[in-house]
Amino acid sequence: MQACWNHTAWILRHNDKILLETSPQRPMIYVGIGQESVEMYRGNFKIEDYLLERMPLRVTGAEETDSGWTLDLEGRLRIQVMIQGEFAELSFEQLDPSINRFWLRVCADAEESCYGCGEQMSYLNLRGRHFPLWTSEPGVGRDKTTYITWRSDVENKAGGDYYNTNYPQPTYVSSRKYYLHADCTAYADFDFRNEAFHELQFWAVPNRIRIEAADNWENLLYRLSEFFGRQPLLPDWIYNGVILGVQGGTERAFSLAERTLQNGVPLAGIWCQDWAGKRETSFGRRLQWDWKLNEKMYPGLPEKIREYKERGIRFLAYNNGYLVNDGELYREAKEKGYFALAADGGDYLVDFGEFYCGVVDLTNPEAFEWYKNCIKKYILALGIDGWMADFGEYLPTDVKPFNGVSPMLEHNHWPALWARCNYEAVAESGKLGEAVFFMRAGATGSQKYCPLLWAGDQSVDFSRHDGLGTTITAALSAGMCGCGLSHSDIGGYTSLFGNRRTKELFLRWAEMAVFTPVMRTHEGNRPDENFQVYDDGDALKQFARLAKIHVALKPYLKQLVEENAARGLPIQRPLFVHYPEDRAAYHIQTEYLFGRELLVAPVLEKEVCKWQVYLPQDSWVHLWTGVEFGGGEHLVDAPIGYPPVFYRKESEYKSLFRGLAEL
Repeated sequence: MQACWNHTAWILRHNDKILLETSPQRPMIYVGIGQESVEMYRGNFKIEDYLLERMPLRVTGAEETDSGWTLDLEGRLRIQVMIQGEFAELSFEQLDPSINRFWLRVCADAEESCYGCGEQMSYLNLRGRHFPLWTSEPGVGRDKTTYITWRSDVENKAGGDYYNTNYPQPTYVSSRKYYLHADCTAYADFDFRNEAFHELQFWAVPNRIRIEAADNWENLLYRLSEFFGRQPLLPDWIYNGVILGVQGGTERAFSLAERTLQNGVPLAGIWCQDWAGKRETSFGRRLQWDWKLNEKMYPGLPEKIREYKERGIRFLAYNNGYLVNDGELYREAKEKGYFALAADGGDYLVDFGEFYCGVVDLTNPEAFEWYKNCIKKYILALGIDGWMADFGEYLPTDVKPFNGVSPMLEHNHWPALWARCNYEAVAESGKLGEAVFFMRAGATGSQKYCPLLWAGDQSVDFSRHDGLGTTITAALSAGMCGCGLSHSDIGGYTSLFGNRRTKELFLRWAEMAVFTPVMRTHEGNRPDENFQVYDDGDALKQFARLAKIHVALKPYLKQLVEENAARGLPIQRPLFVHYPEDRAAYHIQTEYLFGRELLVAPVLEKEVCKWQVYLPQDSWVHLWTGVEFGGGEHLVDAPIGYPPVFYRKESEYKSLFRGLAEL
């Protein structure tokens, strides 16, 4: 990258194209003063801003230094610019304390595509839209034109929209082969609607803006993931089958596991989210948020854990960062003063849907250590080898954190704190490489602590903005931000307003999940009203075959996980990563490369048996029939259990892939 100053304009270039430009006629930075209003209801946020002032800042002084430039902007802001090869960093010094709004304009091309912003569910290519970045519940339906979204909005303020996500991150990756990351945890809005520039808004002056470029996608993802830190390897046992989500107590859970095993489904684990107890609400079956073994529901669980571990099957549980106010751990934490407080210093309880919880204040070092030790004592010491580390999005904006930081700044940082708490519990117990946890919430810094993402609470349907297809978009966008290991609840989770999981949906979801890092089922929020695979003999037979294919992929899958850990290459990749000259590849979000060698095009509609696929220019072999295809559009047969999957004809794994058709 190169920068220059010609007494009227300062310009930063990459590959002879302008990235940043500031001049009297074209300001790069705007600042202002705003007053926000924030309302939270069960993790859903209504956020509005009353802008009092917005003004451009122009460079009134520029000085070249040994490492870059120092820019003075009207005495209100100073920027230290460091440039090293294809890397530039802008560090900001705020001289005017009244500023609480900040906009940066980055030069753009009309044909440019952009990706990232954390885990986005609806759109992979961000161009043409803006994306508010605030961790929250994603919403039910996420499409204001649908009945489910309307009903969710009316009853629970929970319908959501295309940009709502558990995992926002102020990072985007450009098709011009650079990434930009903002060191800022404030509410942000990345706007990609203007053809000439991207406008990035923050409700605080960022500490730094980092821009790094590379000559190809693999090198760019390597540099991006090197900066954020890379996800660790998955434990070896996780490749040995399905993680079966069952619940209801020792007798029911393990009898269902046995039924599944007897029908030929290989199991890597049994996941009982209600291990700590349950409660019934109008939403459905919820958990007792007191993260200790409920011995009434799960008598003899430690013995069962040992028994199944000897059979090669691990036990997984559930926890989150909040404690219900009628639980034992809540009383202990309250006595120790470990909860975040209300602004007036009193108790603060969060409504999680007909029950109320305290927020363990992870900014308090003593509270952080206490909660970490709870994970070690009540989960890991029991022999549990995995868990869902849920939530992280709910930090209210009117609490008083121990560290004194404004909750408006702490909110988007909270998921990374929660990830670190779980990671350190595993590390300090000597369980790295043995135990695994998975999260839906994320933030800058989650990458090196969170070993596995899951895509959250999709609706149990094929809907465009909240169904099966959103898990693909989620994995691809998160992978462009350094989280390359992702999976989802097979069959979805949320069943409301008459929306019910069908056998077809479950099997279509399962056939896609074969080609993800982990296969895991979930009974959903209303188990008794939705299709469950263990109740249907034919479905179990088909599921067993799919699970065996996933197990057979173990050598290839392990290599992909190692690539993610060593080089930052996500397992599920947009087509353009390996076909950068293919312009169509930059706009496809319903297909993905599963590593370098496989292309997966899941069926995302009900009641179809053929599916239109796009193949980049290469020699491809249809996984199930062995028929060869070239690049371009193709209509292929896609009966249930045989999703459109292709491997490269010259792949070194072609003998492995050929064998999958025989299973």
